[in-house]
Amino acid sequence: MKKNRFAVFGTGFWSNYQIPGWLETREVELVALLDTDMEKARLAGQKYGVDKIYNNPLELFGNENIDFVDIISDVNTHLQFTEMAAHMGVNVVCQKPMASSFNKAKKMVGICAERNVKLFINENFRWQAPIRKVKSLLDSNVIGEVFKGHITFCSAFPVFDNQPFLKKLDRFIIMDVGSHIFDLCRFLFGEVRTLNCLTRRINPDIEGEDVANVLMEMENGIHCFAEMSYASRLEKELFPQTLLLIEGSNGSIHLAADYEVKVTAKDGTCSEVVKPKVYDWVDPKYEVIHSSIVDAQKNILEGLKGKHAETTGEDNLETTRLVWAAYYSSENKCLVNIKEFK
Repeated sequence: MKKNRFAVFGTGFWSNYQIPGWLETREVELVALLDTDMEKARLAGQKYGVDKIYNNPLELFGNENIDFVDIISDVNTHLQFTEMAAHMGVNVVCQKPMASSFNKAKKMVGICAERNVKLFINENFRWQAPIRKVKSLLDSNVIGEVFKGHITFCSAFPVFDNQPFLKKLDRFIIMDVGSHIFDLCRFLFGEVRTLNCLTRRINPDIEGEDVANVLMEMENGIHCFAEMSYASRLEKELFPQTLLLIEGSNGSIHLAADYEVKVTAKDGTCSEVVKPKVYDWVDPKYEVIHSSIVDAQKNILEGLKGKHAETTGEDNLETTRLVWAAYYSSENKCLVNIKEFK
């Protein structure tokens, strides 16, 4: 089997998990690393047996024969690196959030379509084992017609300890967590018709918002409430778990703490614990997230083969639209009609 040759742009925190995720598939060969910090890139190269180290992307594209590039660098570089790759005819996998503005995200999708290269977003939350279980239950119609969904990601986990750059972001939780949560809303309930968002900054040591509450009406009529917080000191710290309560005409589905999926109908409640597969390179504090990277990347590799992939750039553009619509709603204290948000 011919392996996909790829390069990684950015050797920071998430490269420690996305690179092993790729290697776990056995379908790729990592041939080069790029970072402005050459020493950091060299250390990553030693870890993964890669001796081609660059700080100039044009030099890398000129020297290396690669099938795709995985962009894990700062969000402000995503458009620039995607344009370079597209002009070189190299497929792109990009870390979320897709871009630092909605217009830039549209440009990324447009240039890749124009150059006939594939664009995927490395969005892994929908690939978490308990989330996939909930989706399969919804598709089975076990609770009938869904009318309400509640998605919760609330924590006081010290996320700034290993990602200190997050403190300086003037837009924080919606960009960082909302990119995942809005994608889950779309994955589980379909597209959004209207959105209203309220935000707060509780932590005085950060620049951006650390609380966001969003009420959405989906195009199919489902009411969806999404709450996100890094300021929530709760009885039990559940980071990085996402909790769900979905109500339908015949019952409810509850993704509770520690991966317990409960289905309630007229005859009572049944439950199942759906744990993630844990690899030896996974940080136990992030296990449900890190383990899902492998399945997300396996699906992207299917897309590179011309088969169906879920998290294409075109699909994730709709998630990105919700991110920026939420900021617009919060800043202007208004309800946003998503079809009109361009």
